[in-house]
Amino acid sequence: MSEGPKIAVVTFPGSNDDGDAALALELLGADPVRVWHAETALPEDTAGVVLPGGFSYGDYLRCGAIARFARVMESVGSFAASGRPVLGICNGFQILCEAGLLPGVLRQNRQEQFLCADVTVTVGSTSSAFASGWEVGQELVIPIKHGEGNWYGDDELVAALESRGQIAFRYTDDVNGAVGRVAGITNEAGNVLGLMPHPEHAVDPLLGPTGGVAVLEGLLSAAGIPVTH
Repeated sequence: MSEGPKIAVVTFPGSNDDGDAALALELLGADPVRVWHAETALPEDTAGVVLPGGFSYGDYLRCGAIARFARVMESVGSFAASGRPVLGICNGFQILCEAGLLPGVLRQNRQEQFLCADVTVTVGSTSSAFASGWEVGQELVIPIKHGEGNWYGDDELVAALESRGQIAFRYTDDVNGAVGRVAGITNEAGNVLGLMPHPEHAVDPLLGPTGGVAVLEGLLSAAGIPVTH
């Protein structure tokens, strides 16, 4: 492990993609450090945070509704408030919405079924800290695996997000019933990104599509970490 800045990958009880997120970040030249949900502080050399996919606290009540109260989330909130990058993937996106760090809510898929498939998303905005290497209209193939990925916001919220460039990704097709086919959004400051597709599962061409590279490289760029792969 290097002595440079690190990406903190938070593990909650029920997380199951924290290891894959760490491996993907290593593949792209980052130095991930695992952080348990009961920690009260992030490592001092943390340059970015990932809230990974999975089923935190068994998805009881609502997805992410219990994880938002985890001890580590106070530090994650302070880290985000300082303008530094936070990425929430799938369950991590749900947690960010429940914690009020991202707008809207994630509901049960329109089909009332768990969905697992490679999907295509389109870059909708390049105004965030993550988007230095993105282009509007760029298409990325990234897998999904979720039962509650149906993002919802009312018309006023959707219009506001659109006008401020906060809709980072849209599904090219109506995958799960999400309003406006929203697959990922940012906060108003542009340093917090949540998306339902799993970029950590789309970085190695030997295993499938590589659309996740652009997303994770965006995190590293926002964190000031050079990509060395």
